[in-house]
Amino acid sequence: MAPGFRTGVRGRPQHRRFPAAMLGGNLQISWRSAALPAGSNIVYRFEAFELDPGRFELRRDGQPVPVEPQVFSLLLLLVGNAERLVSKDEVAEKVWSNADVADATIASRVKSARRALGDDGGQQRLIRTVHGKGWRFVGSVRYAGAAVHVQPVEAGGATTAADERPSIAVLPFRVVGEAGPLDFVAGALADELITDLARLRWLLVIARTSTFRFRGQGADCADVGAALNVRYCLAGTLRSSAHQVTLSVELARTRDSAVVWAERFTAGRSELPQLQQALLASLVAKLEVHIVRQEVESARRAPVPALDAWSSYHLGLDHMFRFNKADNGEAAAWFERALALNPHFSRALSGLSFTCFQDSFLEYSGNGDDMARRARRLAEQALACDPLDPFAHLNLGRSLWFEDAVPESLERLGQCIELSPNYAQAVYSKAWAEMTLCDAANSDAHAALAMRLSPLDPLRYAMLGVRAVSALLLGEHPRAADLAEAAARSPGAHKHIAVIAAITAQADGRLEQAARWISRARQMDPAVSPASFFRSFPFVRSAGRETIERSFRELGFGPRPA
Repeated sequence: MAPGFRTGVRGRPQHRRFPAAMLGGNLQISWRSAALPAGSNIVYRFEAFELDPGRFELRRDGQPVPVEPQVFSLLLLLVGNAERLVSKDEVAEKVWSNADVADATIASRVKSARRALGDDGGQQRLIRTVHGKGWRFVGSVRYAGAAVHVQPVEAGGATTAADERPSIAVLPFRVVGEAGPLDFVAGALADELITDLARLRWLLVIARTSTFRFRGQGADCADVGAALNVRYCLAGTLRSSAHQVTLSVELARTRDSAVVWAERFTAGRSELPQLQQALLASLVAKLEVHIVRQEVESARRAPVPALDAWSSYHLGLDHMFRFNKADNGEAAAWFERALALNPHFSRALSGLSFTCFQDSFLEYSGNGDDMARRARRLAEQALACDPLDPFAHLNLGRSLWFEDAVPESLERLGQCIELSPNYAQAVYSKAWAEMTLCDAANSDAHAALAMRLSPLDPLRYAMLGVRAVSALLLGEHPRAADLAEAAARSPGAHKHIAVIAAITAQADGRLEQAARWISRARQMDPAVSPASFFRSFPFVRSAGRETIERSFRELGFGPRPA
């Protein structure tokens, strides 16, 4: 394994006093584990259990627990969304692909899932029933993975003033023990983190000149919140031994001093200078995930009339990333509400553009061309409101795909990545565009980078799908089939991912598996066809496209596209 930071994550929020040192940064960190197959490097841990999507395996105390595939998929859906309720309709859509499934069948799988975890309907220790609504996984979930080297990123960017935005103070790190050269490193890390977080645009970041006034103090996060008027505070300590350096960080809510996320990074002393940027990128990516989750939870608890535009926007994001027709409509409604409160809200315009893109791409409404045009129009309006917002650039770049303007979209996505080098979904979108141009090597590299930047991304299934197609185009058929299988079994995977699983399995000679995935795609949408696939994935005329068309013919999946 390449040298890199080793990490450890603590679980549920705790109440404690900050040590007084904070850390931050923007980095491209990747996760890798030799025990996991390609493309599947996140393992969910709770109690004595491990849920491994890559191996499609549930383990207890390291030993496999036999479960049926549907039961495993149900567990993955519940555990992967432990922060929220999962409705019965969502279970039917994600586990049974919208098939006509009886309530008794779902209840039977829930019972089997509980049994596999040593739980039952009486105690509901891990899987809790919300009567008339659905289920919640209530165990404390941790994520496992191993850090590796990644490329450094550039700094820069600016923010806009918006009082409703979430806000954070990054305090200078405190060095535990003899400082020496580490004193400079501690201050530099916090300074660079402030710069990188400011590039997120949606987050208000307090300037260094204010936060560094807390240097050397045993600051209580509630006091920091009151002094700086911020919702969140990031603190950390840097500890050195003879051969290694350990950085411990905590993110806390200032209103109640609850620690909502904490992690520890360890590296060899000689590795620290080379890994500094990787550390920063990892922190930014993880902070974005955890702050957004906290904002969503706060918005859910508030009465609707009290929600401001930013709260409505965050609720829209929560539904948007579930990737189904009903939630896409719910997301659009929340973005519309945000725009009613603030008509020039760039992020809400971008979110609404995203829902229109999703509608057209997955053919939710039957008005694909109209929704594609609206997606572009809304993205252009978002850019007019905030020309530096990466989310607006992302949506405009993606909207060009429907106009057979993939090369032009790459230029726009490049601008997006310049604004935010660690924006995983922009890096993934670039990989997607390169895939349709049959630039398989670059596509695979960028999709892998996107997965390293955001190991828990809601678009992870799509990133895996792009890597699968790229491997197919490179002639690496076994790897392609393995990646596509992992993609199709991931939460959120749609009909086109099932088609990709079918064509890659066919190319590798896994004929029964290919037939099963074509059947699954038709369950999701009886009208799915090569024509609908190539409408959403406009591959250029090339040997790569011929490979895909040949797999379609061998599968008996409709006539050769015109």
